[in-house]
Amino acid sequence: MGGHDHQHDEHDHGGQGGHGGHSHGVAADADRRWLLSALTLIVVFMAGEVVVGFAAQSLALISDAAHMLTDAASIVLALIAMRLSARPARGGYTYGLKRAEILSAQANGVTLLVLSAWLGYEAVQRLIHPPEVTGALVLITALVGIVVNIAAAWCMSKANRSSLNVEGAFQHVLTDLYAFIATAVAGLVMITTGFVQADAIASLIVVALMLKAGVGLVRDSGRIFLEAAPAGIDPDTVADRMVTEPLVEEIHDLHIWEITSGQPALSAHILVTPGGDCHAVRRELQRRLREEYRISHSTLQVDHVGEEEAQGLLQITGPGTEPWEHCADAHGPIHRSGPHEH
Repeated sequence: MGGHDHQHDEHDHGGQGGHGGHSHGVAADADRRWLLSALTLIVVFMAGEVVVGFAAQSLALISDAAHMLTDAASIVLALIAMRLSARPARGGYTYGLKRAEILSAQANGVTLLVLSAWLGYEAVQRLIHPPEVTGALVLITALVGIVVNIAAAWCMSKANRSSLNVEGAFQHVLTDLYAFIATAVAGLVMITTGFVQADAIASLIVVALMLKAGVGLVRDSGRIFLEAAPAGIDPDTVADRMVTEPLVEEIHDLHIWEITSGQPALSAHILVTPGGDCHAVRRELQRRLREEYRISHSTLQVDHVGEEEAQGLLQITGPGTEPWEHCADAHGPIHRSGPHEH
């Protein structure tokens, strides 16, 4: 055990311990079939809606059609990202192209935000200067749109929504479903009361839904790009749990991030009691990470306290002091058994 450090990496993607029997990989054939079915429904209906929207002079229908265009684009992006992320890791891309899915999700979020800004401006203009709108055409088209979007949403719900990429495309379609419901209500109001501003009000409801979905997608994809810990996993809590393992004296250089949505990873430097079985400690810690936090991609460097002191390995330190700096940049708090500050 003396004279060298023990560096181990365990990869267990798809084992029952790591994801509870739930695979986060791309179910390529099944997912692509469902997404292509949804894409076909959306494109066919969108073409007809553009024609009806201009004929009825309805901004609500035109905004729905514009949103459906982004739905179609989001699904195309999702399909492309699936292809890229399924490629094996090689060369300089040591994780492969898995984050292509996150790029797709972020693009979906940004398009929702940009489109909502444009439609919001147009809706306000129409509230001030409302044009004549054919309510009957709006109502009929919206009712058909509800049916089409329910079918498209059902198709996409069958795909692997643990992927932020697929979830982004799904949110586009779901938002469009709500938009058609609002548009149908607006059409009914215009037929029964003649209140043409209902069309613009329906558009503003669509804008609010688009903003909510867009902000969520940009936020979640941004967390992954910034290497933040996955939502629901607190690194300090994880470290405090790990340091309770018998023989573990100190944990530092702890990093938790997501390779892509649903694939958390962890790395840490562990110091164990002199003479302790560092291999057994490493195996037990990785078991805990899999079973308690579903982190199956973990890299743990395990050393004994005081090992190779002459060579300047990290040493356990007294309260209020810092360990020997093994690199120029500090990597977060030090965790030890017993009360301590983070």
